[in-house]
Amino acid sequence: MSAYSNGSLHQFRNLVGFKYEMYNSLFSSLPFYRVEKTGVLLSLFLLHCEEGLKKESSPNEIIESFFQQYTSYATEQEQTDLLFRFVQFAERQVVLFDALEDAAFNQINDMQGVGTLKHLESEIVQYRTQNKLAEKLQDFSVRLVLTAHPTQFYPSEVLGIINDLSKALTNDNTALANSYLQQLGKTPFFKKEKPTPYDEAVNLIWFLENVFYPATGQILSYLKNRFPNAINPNNPLIRMGFWPGGDRDGNPFVTVPNTLKVAEALRGGIVKSYYLEVRRLKKRLTFKGVANLLADLEQRLYNNLFVPGYKADLSVAEIKGTMQQIRATILRLHNGLFVNQVDSFLNKVDLFGLHFASLDIRQDSSVHTRLLEEVAGKSDVLPENYAELSEDDKINALLAIEKTIEPAFFEDELLQDTLESLNAIKTIQAFNGEAGCHRYIISHSTSALNVLEVYALFILRGWEPESISVDIVPLFETIEDLRNSGSVMQKLYENQTYRQHLQSRGNVQTIMLGFSDGTKDGGYLMANWSIYKAKEMLSNLSKQYEIEVVFFDGRGGPPARGGGKTHQFYASMGRNIANKEIQLTIQGQTISSNFGTVDAARYNMEQLMHAGISNALFSNREKTLTEPEEELLISLANESFNAYNTLKNHPDFLEYLNYVSPLRYYAEANIGSRPAKRKSGQLNLDDLRAVPYVGAWSQLKQNVPGFYGVGTALEKMEAAGKWPELKALYEDSLFFKTLLDNCEMAMNKCCFPVTAYLAEHPKYGVLWKIMNEEFERSKKYLLLLSGSDELMADKPIDQLSIQLRQRIELPLITIQQYALTKIRAMEEQQLERDEKKIYEKLVMRCSFGIINAERNSA
Repeated sequence: MSAYSNGSLHQFRNLVGFKYEMYNSLFSSLPFYRVEKTGVLLSLFLLHCEEGLKKESSPNEIIESFFQQYTSYATEQEQTDLLFRFVQFAERQVVLFDALEDAAFNQINDMQGVGTLKHLESEIVQYRTQNKLAEKLQDFSVRLVLTAHPTQFYPSEVLGIINDLSKALTNDNTALANSYLQQLGKTPFFKKEKPTPYDEAVNLIWFLENVFYPATGQILSYLKNRFPNAINPNNPLIRMGFWPGGDRDGNPFVTVPNTLKVAEALRGGIVKSYYLEVRRLKKRLTFKGVANLLADLEQRLYNNLFVPGYKADLSVAEIKGTMQQIRATILRLHNGLFVNQVDSFLNKVDLFGLHFASLDIRQDSSVHTRLLEEVAGKSDVLPENYAELSEDDKINALLAIEKTIEPAFFEDELLQDTLESLNAIKTIQAFNGEAGCHRYIISHSTSALNVLEVYALFILRGWEPESISVDIVPLFETIEDLRNSGSVMQKLYENQTYRQHLQSRGNVQTIMLGFSDGTKDGGYLMANWSIYKAKEMLSNLSKQYEIEVVFFDGRGGPPARGGGKTHQFYASMGRNIANKEIQLTIQGQTISSNFGTVDAARYNMEQLMHAGISNALFSNREKTLTEPEEELLISLANESFNAYNTLKNHPDFLEYLNYVSPLRYYAEANIGSRPAKRKSGQLNLDDLRAVPYVGAWSQLKQNVPGFYGVGTALEKMEAAGKWPELKALYEDSLFFKTLLDNCEMAMNKCCFPVTAYLAEHPKYGVLWKIMNEEFERSKKYLLLLSGSDELMADKPIDQLSIQLRQRIELPLITIQQYALTKIRAMEEQQLERDEKKIYEKLVMRCSFGIINAERNSA
């Protein structure tokens, strides 16, 4: 361990671990109903859970013995009341821990160390690569796309308390922190109603206003100050994307009125941010010839923001023109005083325009197919036998469309909305600028036809081919789709009509690659490997056709959904994989854990920027992996896939997950606007969304999608005599090392003893043993590769954070398993009791705390 890491670990223990114990004791004495007693009992309960797991007791045995030993509660109602109070208390412990980590971020992380822009600056100066930097920054950018995938359950009020509490803790203001803890004790954590897509958007706009707005401005100001000649004024280095209100895939609650409402809220959010900054500037820019211009701009912003019925009449050009005039006056007449603050404001206007974040439209390919088949069946726009035509004949028919169709042509509201969404794009572009909404993403893209169906929909709604100011983005998700992506894109590149569309879009093709469904489909190693190979293949193919390809990565919070140390994956890419831009989804707890404060957001955005820029400037590797390394990884991925596939195809696999985890309660918990399944009806793996799938394994503390098959694959390689090559790959390849590091993180969050009671279950015991054996096998070989005695030994701060968080969530996990056991017993005995609803509510309440406690999975 380096001296810096050792010092940071010491800081973490002091600023987070020790302070948590101190403030938790303060929290335990808050003057609320029975809170003090609850805090004391919860501490005893935690110790009882830990002792119980050592004795291999079941959750039922742990809880029943606890009530007998430490309480006089004899009735079921008294006992469940106490369990609910435990949950409420633990939820607030998680918030306290979150706030402490946020407050200590600067002291724990090296804000000028490896991976930061300060570090990049020193590298550029040392190796004299200023010219290369200017070349790279001509079109390089990082796009962070905020999504509403429900992997964090804090209401917006609680997010605000976390933010304020972390500031109080940073300043060691115990009195203020105490006040916020009291507020926390009185603030509900449970959402009584499902959030609408607009509610989700408002929650994320809070992060745009309070975190990304200042953080991105700081980054751009730093780069412009250090490398003024390298920045391309026409290329925003950081772009924000947005999915709530635009992501229709399987969400019937996202409609055109919602889409337009969210776009308006985004515009309102950035105008509000500009208004507040102009007010701050007024305190400094009090000079003659400046103050009046600033006051006029403030009034215009105010009118656009607050005056009811006021017609939006601001333009980016007007805001920039006023500020540039102010800048020139300050330089000419006022000695350049505070001109840096004007520049900072102009930087933000360049980044955010009047759109704040680009609203992406997303829909499933099956909806487009159904819409066009209905057009064919009810009109003469397409051949009557369209549905029976070959793919090539369908494409020819679509590209021959000359007529338009009104949304009212359809009776189905989903099909109406699909067409109306294309009009919504025009409306948003008119008010927020083209950057406000310029991408249409197609889920489950399996063919060139899927892409050209969307192109045809634009024509059906009256868009002229040369004026389609929208990028059509195929999303490849399953292992098979990733493997076939090259042939799909080649067919598109060779289609004359589509090539003309690409020319109008600057010969740039964005391709989205989804990790979550790939993991669900093929397991951890195969999903990562398939995405890597798809990128390599598509980079080479696009280069052949003189197309600039941009990869948009759909990565979730936990490693099992593609999260983890994401920037290390980008840093490990060789020159054979395009990295014109880094684009990825930021979702769930990743938003608050990696981008919850200005400092954290700046640090993690800098890590991503450094990865993309340094890879182009300093990487000596033409390819990420040599041919022998690739062959080894192919063998590993195939062995892992076979192991995972065998498990996935076990007849009781999904039933096991549904039986022992809170999977079925995802749909009932008010945590997101989108249903847990794409289709109603019987549960199956294809329709089950990745968020509840991975989240259920996480709450079960088994994390199967994040490790299963890794141990088997490594064992097979050892048996084949390839261990020396594996060891060399682990030590030489950042890509492979990062892959296994994230796997270690997923495993470190496992706790098989919690569900060890299932080992003797007559139906599911076999499956539990299979998964537990694979966990132990994976752990054995990962430790053998790393030469360590414990998982994540080279990341002691993350390791300690996980350990401390797991102590907070252990009571919740135990209570959740206890409640699930009670529910199963009633169902098996076919008893309809009122208590069942109480236990179901207990399961859902535990879910909130458990997932929130997993915050550092990103």
